[in-house]
Amino acid sequence: MKSGAAHPSLGTRVLRDVMVPLGLTWVAGALVALLVAQFFNEKAFDRSLLDDAYVLASNVKMEGAAFELTLTEREMASLLFDQVESLFFSVRGADGRVVAGEAGLNAALSPDKHVPQFSDIEFKGMSLRAVTLYRDSPAPLYVTVAETRVGRVALLRQLLLYSLGPQALLLVLLTLWVRRRITQDLLPLSELQRAVDDRGANALAPVPVSATTREVERLALAINAMLLRLERSVRAQREFAGNVAHELRTPLAGIRALADYGLAQKDPAAWRDQLERIASSQARASRLVDQLLDLALASEAAAGLHLAPVRLDELVREAVLRFLPRADLAGVDLGAVGIDSAVWAQGDAVLIDGILNNLLDNALRYGVDNADGNPSVTVAVTQSDAGQVLSVEDNGASLPGAEQLELMKRGAQGQAGQLLGEGVGLGLALVSQYAALMDARMTLGGGADGRGWRCSVAFAPARPVGDGSQLRDGSAQLSSILPAPSHPTALTERANAPPVTPAHRRDF
Repeated sequence: MKSGAAHPSLGTRVLRDVMVPLGLTWVAGALVALLVAQFFNEKAFDRSLLDDAYVLASNVKMEGAAFELTLTEREMASLLFDQVESLFFSVRGADGRVVAGEAGLNAALSPDKHVPQFSDIEFKGMSLRAVTLYRDSPAPLYVTVAETRVGRVALLRQLLLYSLGPQALLLVLLTLWVRRRITQDLLPLSELQRAVDDRGANALAPVPVSATTREVERLALAINAMLLRLERSVRAQREFAGNVAHELRTPLAGIRALADYGLAQKDPAAWRDQLERIASSQARASRLVDQLLDLALASEAAAGLHLAPVRLDELVREAVLRFLPRADLAGVDLGAVGIDSAVWAQGDAVLIDGILNNLLDNALRYGVDNADGNPSVTVAVTQSDAGQVLSVEDNGASLPGAEQLELMKRGAQGQAGQLLGEGVGLGLALVSQYAALMDARMTLGGGADGRGWRCSVAFAPARPVGDGSQLRDGSAQLSSILPAPSHPTALTERANAPPVTPAHRRDF
């Protein structure tokens, strides 16, 4: 793009767009004023010329068979005197014979003899304005009076000078005033430009602008809103990069230590043991990367998210079926209650599925230690004043309230996770983020009889729509924004899941 010098400034363009039409309007008005002034100027001089013709006609008498002009020489001089114009006259009979005046002064005659006829003629090399008057008493005769146009032109020039001149001066003054006002009104834009130009790459604080007009204020607010969005995006990227750098350091160092130890051994059995440990550490690192990506991209999903009615019972049934093989291997009684009938909620199937994946994964990882009796994890769908409530509960060790709130933050792991050395505490942060995106309310608390731990998410109820199968497909809009669930292998476990035994069934 060319530099800004190749284009006019906004002030120049506004001034041009205002003053050019105004100037054209002034020119058109001046032309109209000129025509009107000329019209009335001609009318005034023609009236004076006609009065002279009437005076001459009234002083023509009939003496026998001949006409006689009764005005004395002095009276004629007084009648034809003018400081500017030169006047000429002629009196002719009906036969064209000149009674008095100039013999060559001929002017056009009106078709209607009784109507005075005005015309422009040439006489003795001069341009004259003439009027011809017909009188039929005491005998038919024609009286013609003509004068030069010097006075008419002079008066018209004076009218133009004293009317159009001041208007032109006012137009110039108006242009200067409008230019000054435009410059003052556009001053906040210049201040905004300087404020943006002086900003560094990392300076994303709001730009102070003195908004003098609504448009400038809206522009300033839009720029500050954009800076706020950029600040949030940059902060999220920094947090993501920081989380990746911080959280991957430990598993990568562990993998390197396992590899170094294995290389130092000579026994193939030790190699196999170390390779298994490396594979396990790699799986935990992969899960960590998936959760970090989920957490980083969750906020981006808000822009394209459209909530719709979904069936919680079907989503819970599918999630439990996916985790049944893992629960069997761990000796955990996994079941679901409240899904024997259709339960509709306002949300997004992909995000709800992500909530179930993270809650079930956390429960199977951390919620079965120190269980009261047989370890169990229960997924429940209930109705309450808060709406449709989805909860995951285990019967493991309970957590104090302060620690429960701490688990909702990024990187918080809890004592159980620290002892196991697994995960980085991102699961509940993801659940909290997903719930916020769907305007749902997440709460943490203890299980039944004060044992265990429960996480609940309350959704707004929704009206049933069709058979519900198309609703999960309708949430495919987020599949291009959010990554796949953190456990891709769990998606294939459903096909190989064992039959649901009474130990797992409960109300499921």
